[in-house]
Amino acid sequence: MILFPAIDLKDGLAVRLQQGDMDRATVFNRDPAAQAHIFETQGFRHLHVVDLDGAFAGKPMNGAAVDRILETVGLCVQLGGGIRDMATVEGWLGKGVDRVIIGTAAVRNPALVKEAAKKFPRQVAVGLDAKDGKVAVEGWAETSELSALELAKRFEDAGVSAIIYTDVSRDGMLQGINWEATIGLADAISIPVIASGGLASIEDVRVLTEPRAKKLEGAIAGRALYDGRLDAVEALKMLRGARG
Repeated sequence: MILFPAIDLKDGLAVRLQQGDMDRATVFNRDPAAQAHIFETQGFRHLHVVDLDGAFAGKPMNGAAVDRILETVGLCVQLGGGIRDMATVEGWLGKGVDRVIIGTAAVRNPALVKEAAKKFPRQVAVGLDAKDGKVAVEGWAETSELSALELAKRFEDAGVSAIIYTDVSRDGMLQGINWEATIGLADAISIPVIASGGLASIEDVRVLTEPRAKKLEGAIAGRALYDGRLDAVEALKMLRGARG
């Protein structure tokens, strides 16, 4: 079970948004690479990075910041935001990103996901960001007619390594992860699911140790880590204990 600390990039800075709203951004570190190093020294082995500007622009916009992160730490990095074509997939994986996350293009161009997953086994994940059960796209600015489950099932046999499921309404709000929807999705598909959006405290981490969460790969922690509501050492110790 993996706990992924999150770094969201906006204008080259490490920020956190509330409910995906770019106008509600809080800057937590002006040096994203330094923040990645902090996470590494706390004992994390994985890192979740999102190019927020890229998600809106449809192409990478914070490349320099990602490059610095990759140069600074030895963490297993998964990256999303603005990944809409094979050239971008190949570019990031070639630079040392361990796994790319395809979101909007999974709705608009599902063939890209299938092609990328076939070419790069275990290195392609799909980001499902849901508003009221429907998949949000274009940096959460638009909502599609697809449900998260409908979209996930499209990739059941495509070789996708994980589904990252985010409840947009909870993201950055510290209200707790929507476990009912997340675990429900995980139980309905064969692809491992990563919980995202609203992780608020050690109680959310405790859910990851419960039998009902056995099909999850892990969860993403953002604002709770930055503002101290979640103690990294305590959380990682809890997950190690459960694994043991």
